[in-house]
Amino acid sequence: MLSWEYPPHNVGGLGKHVTDLVPALDAAGIEVHLLTPRLRDGEPFTREGTNIYCYRIEPPLIDPTDFFATAWQTNLKLQEAAEPLFAKFGHFDLIHAHDWLVAAAGEYLKHRFHTPLLATIHATERGRGRGQLPGELPRAINNVEWLLTFEAWRIICCSKYMTEEVRDYFNTPLDKIDIIANGVNTTKFDALERQDLSAFRSNYAAPDQKIIFYVGRVVEEKGLRVLIESADKVRAGYAKVKFVIAGTGHQLQEFRNFANGLGQGSHFYFTGFISDEDRDKLYKVADVAVFPSLYEPFGIVALEAMAAEVPVVVADTGGLSEVVTNHETGIVVQPSNPDALAWGILHTLNNADWSATRVTNAYKMVKAVYNWQNIAHQTIATYQRIIEESQTVSWDGVEKD
Repeated sequence: MLSWEYPPHNVGGLGKHVTDLVPALDAAGIEVHLLTPRLRDGEPFTREGTNIYCYRIEPPLIDPTDFFATAWQTNLKLQEAAEPLFAKFGHFDLIHAHDWLVAAAGEYLKHRFHTPLLATIHATERGRGRGQLPGELPRAINNVEWLLTFEAWRIICCSKYMTEEVRDYFNTPLDKIDIIANGVNTTKFDALERQDLSAFRSNYAAPDQKIIFYVGRVVEEKGLRVLIESADKVRAGYAKVKFVIAGTGHQLQEFRNFANGLGQGSHFYFTGFISDEDRDKLYKVADVAVFPSLYEPFGIVALEAMAAEVPVVVADTGGLSEVVTNHETGIVVQPSNPDALAWGILHTLNNADWSATRVTNAYKMVKAVYNWQNIAHQTIATYQRIIEESQTVSWDGVEKD
């Protein structure tokens, strides 16, 4: 398995997915050798379960002016690290690459060792650009994404939305794609039920203020501008609120300035980077979790909010629309519309009984549908299909007798 993100380097949904998928595969008896760049400390090698071996590869010097070249050179390092593993173990059943950032290494190892390649596509560059590729870097990434979908034996997408995106952008046949959702583990949130979090909560809001919580990357595609623009109308309908924005990104200061410019700065708390522990506690003390994304392939943060038993308001965008059922497990509102977002937040805050019913429905759903045991078994079924199919053809594509 190849992944750009793995603890302690986790940034977004891709990292969360791999972090939770690997132990679930381990529990199901799958042996995984995971290669990942060592981008934030971490031991070079760790045994993380009965069958899990993690190799954190020292990357080249990061060039902030040329991320594409840095990613390419990092892939060369991953390739070099994988070579002795193939020599030592003799054979791997398949290579599982997560997104374009490790595509070059996956494609090289596929051809070098005649081993089938599986790709999980978590997002696309054209999707982030809402159908556009504005510049040389997005075009280069798009080309790598296309090549990865072409070279892969099969592709996993996390939602119907992403499946359509991969088909439309890369002309990928639908029968080459398996839809396997992301998941969430409720255990860590269940444990917090027994803790008094009032002192923790006081770090972010006054006792009489409702917390409107967002967590994720602080970038345009996540809809934070829309959330900030909705603040005035939210406060007109519910005066005592605090918007807590957890996470970091290259637009963090820009959005702080934007909130200040609208006269809403004192009602927003931009935390910057927070630990996983504090993030989980914030879910538990929040009164509503809001995800107003403009582009969202899946929306694992919505699942986390549901697992934490906090009511959710999401934009009718991408995978969020598949995860949240309007008025049953959350509120779904028109994207890019501050008035609609404000309505969803106020409806949640002003109708406690309805919100509680949605919370109960959502929690039951994530327990039954979006648990990692189910997701691991679906992933293993894809593994088995690839292995069985690859045994019926030689590497030049000729069917075996």
